[in-house]
Amino acid sequence: MTMTNVSQGSADALPPALRTAQEAIHLPEVQEMLRRLSAYRLGIFMPHMHDEQTGEFQALPDAVMQVESGLKVSFQPTEEIAKQTDRFLPVGWFWRAGASTPMAVCEMVRDESAGATQRYVKHKMVEGG
Repeated sequence: MTMTNVSQGSADALPPALRTAQEAIHLPEVQEMLRRLSAYRLGIFMPHMHDEQTGEFQALPDAVMQVESGLKVSFQPTEEIAKQTDRFLPVGWFWRAGASTPMAVCEMVRDESAGATQRYVKHKMVEGG
């Protein structure tokens, strides 16, 4: 198995929750979970965002969700996105309060060629489009 690290000391400057996540990925039980998830084309991610002024890593707050729309990532209130389940496809989950909870979503657009069924099956590519 190959594990690529930018630098062995690069995780030292992370906030404690993110440092824990970086250390945990090397644990045998987490590696086993990752191996088992791979059968379903799933992986493990570290929910995070960055300080807008410094670029430093920050833990993703519970009330914030990562949103990809128009090939851009933003961070929006979870409550607002949760009300629009017909528009967003969950792509990242976190275990919270005893249940799987979406942490990252992609905004979808209707496939106009689908006719009367008009399903959301395409990723939104441009803002306002």
